[in-house]
Order: sequence, then C-alpha cells, then structure tokens
Amino acid sequence: MRTVLVTGPGGAGRTTVAAATALAAARSGRRTLLVSADEVPALPAGTEDTERLTSVRVDSAAHFRDELLELQDRASGVLDLLGANRLDGEELTELPGSAQLAVLHTLRRAAEDSRTGDGCEVLVVDLPPLTDALALLALPGQLRRYLRRLLPRERQAARALRPVLAQLAGVPMPAQWLYEAAARKDAELAAVQALIEDAATTVRLVAEPGHAAGEALSSARTALALHGLRVDSVVASRVLPRHSADPWFADLAARQEKCLDHWHQEWAPGTPVRESAHLGREPRTLEDLSLLAGDCAPDDRTPGHAGDPWWTETAEDGVISWCLPLPGAAKEDLRLVRRGDELLLTAGPFHRIVRLESALRRCTVSGAALTDGVLRVRFTPDPALWPRTP
Repeated sequence: MRTVLVTGPGGAGRTTVAAATALAAARSGRRTLLVSADEVPALPAGTEDTERLTSVRVDSAAHFRDELLELQDRASGVLDLLGANRLDGEELTELPGSAQLAVLHTLRRAAEDSRTGDGCEVLVVDLPPLTDALALLALPGQLRRYLRRLLPRERQAARALRPVLAQLAGVPMPAQWLYEAAARKDAELAAVQALIEDAATTVRLVAEPGHAAGEALSSARTALALHGLRVDSVVASRVLPRHSADPWFADLAARQEKCLDHWHQEWAPGTPVRESAHLGREPRTLEDLSLLAGDCAPDDRTPGHAGDPWWTETAEDGVISWCLPLPGAAKEDLRLVRRGDELLLTAGPFHRIVRLESALRRCTVSGAALTDGVLRVRFTPDPALWPRTP
C-alpha cells in the first residue's frame, strides 16, 4: 500500500492538497482512501473520478468514548470491588490527546484492511499541522517503549506466583487482564509503527511561500531525518502569477518567487518542490480539486522510510563513530544523553530515544561533532566490558 502523509505549517491549504493528492491517485485507477480530521472539499460520489475514492473523517470524540467504555468493562471487577460508579457514554467528554490516538486507530484499521486485501491501494492522510504531526508520527514508538518499561512481558511468566507475591509484598499484584490489554495495545501500536516506517510511506510538506514557512520546513527537515522519514515533495501552495500590473501584487509575487528559489536550492536534488497555483478563491468543488490534482499526484518512484539511517565508522585507535545525517541541524540545538543501553537525542524541539547496538553498549561516549549535516557520536571501547585479544 502506498501511503502519503500530508502536513505543513497551519493555514497553508494542507487539507486541500491532501484531497487533491487523493483525487489524483484515484484517477490513476487505484483504490484510494483519504483520512482527515477536518472537513475536506466536496467529493461527490458516483462520478468516474471519485468511484475509487473513499473519504473518512476521524471522529476523536467517538473514539475516546468507545475506548474508555471498553476499558471500564474490562476493569469491571476491580471497579465493583472499589464501589466505583460507572460512567455513561453520554457524560464522557474527550480529553487532550484523544485526537492523536483516534488518528492512530484509523491508520491501524487501514493497515489491517490492506493486509487482508480488502483495503485501499493508496492511503492519503491529512495530518495535523507540522509540529503536532511530527509528534504524532513518533507517538507509536514512544508508547510501545512506555508499555515495555511499565509492564515487561517477562513478568507475565510469574502470574502463577502472584497470589504468593501479593501476600509477601502486602499489595495486590497486577491482574492478568492488565497484561493482556497491554499486549493488545502493543500489537495495535506496532501495526501503526510498521505503516509509518514502511518503505512505501512518504511525507508531503505543504507550505505557502514565505519566511516563517521556510523556517518551519527547515526545522521539519531535521526532525524527519531524525526519525528516518523521507519527503516525497514540498508543495508550495497558493503561488501567485509571476507578472502583474499592480505594484503591490507584483511585489508579493516577487517575494514568493525569491522564497521558492531558496526552497529549490535547499531541498535539491532529492526532493522536488512543486508549485500549486492560487485559484483566486477557496477550493470547494471537484472542479477546483481537479485544477490542483496535476501538481499533487503521488510519485511511486520516491523511496519511503530510510530504515535505520545510522552507520558506523571505526578509526585506527579503535574509536567507533556512530553517524546520523541531520540536514539543517544547528550545533547549539543538539543535546545527547547516554542512559544505560539507550541514547537520548534532542534536535531543537524534537526528541528520539534509540537503543544502542550491542557493540556500542560496551563502550563509553567520548564525544560528538556535527560536520556537514552529519552527527558523529564517538564511542570508546570500555576495557572492562570489551573482549580482550592476545
């Protein structure tokens, strides 16, 4: 399944570009699913262009209500023991963060349908604005790490001893349903993580040419490299005509053109910058989307997730450098912390925790440097842990 994740700075026509991308994919003859939390422009059913296109709107309130009611039913024994009053669905109001979980749930369903052969061939996801979207894409891996730390799978083997352990500790041990719920959630998150990290998944950035948007895209470029995600294109939206008799209009178009020249240079050669013309109105109809679809067709030749983007280099003195490409990163924005077998890496407002390779776990961090957009973390073998040679 080809997946295109669409995001960008707020107010740049992200949802419209996502809808135009989905329309272009459907016109190519492939079953296409468009997922969005916002209302998309009109896509009337029954036409030749839209019969292969399905649009799904994420309902975060309904998802939050269903999940909490299911959890309440599974924990009914504990709640009854405590004398708790059950919550009714009508009185539940979604909490912050539920929108992100609802999007992950929708992506999981799409991944499951694709594996059974009943799903779509192209999945287009209208993600939240840039910063929130980057946090959302990292969320499955983060939640799985929390589950492994809080409820390790190996502790399930001791479930027969829980009554004895409860008497010795003087506190009740976690019930089996809790481990089963954790395993089920881990499997669901793993499916979403696999979809995001699939080689056929790319990110499409949408921005209106301007200084603020350029800074946001540069920051996103570093964050995407940090997580091994690749951008198939940058769509410059609402591009004005180059020539106009109106001085004010011509000045605005000239500033856009200057910004576009910079984007072409910054993202070249691997990432094309597509220019989507300003229609002079808000796109609302199928005809409007048709005018934009030609600039938004998914490119299947662009590789998706970079896999493991790190590589190692070994010096003559035995020092091992762990290398990670971070285009656009600034030295003053980088922070590294070694914690046991993990490396906590921060690039500006973005974070990632990576587990070290087995060889690097037997080393100490002896320094780091950022050169030509590549971060090199130096590891020196620890004599107490490294095998000795005659």
